[in-house]
Amino acid sequence: MSKTSRTGITMPAQAKKGALIEIRAIAQHDMETGFRYTEDGKRIPRDIIQLFTCQYNGEEIFRADFYPGTGANPLVIFTTVAVASGTLVFKWVGDGGYEAVNQAQITVS
Repeated sequence: MSKTSRTGITMPAQAKKGALIEIRAIAQHDMETGFRYTEDGKRIPRDIIQLFTCQYNGEEIFRADFYPGTGANPLVIFTTVAVASGTLVFKWVGDGGYEAVNQAQITVS
């Protein structure tokens, strides 16, 4: 597990059916590319988030793969259509068994 695994979600709590909503998801994670070395010449192991997914009422609506060039604390911004009230589940998966999950509720009228 990474040193830090706090996540944050910013999205509307309510929306009209059919409305386009913006979602912002961030994971506070000290990314390490695996290309750097310590002062005594030892390689620092790679420690990155590899995958981010978002499910809306159990259906995957967004997926992003991350690579060593991704900076620390990756912020993902995407949109979706408000189709029904329910739960959005956000999941980050990375090296060394790192996993963080967050949820948000939306009410659609």
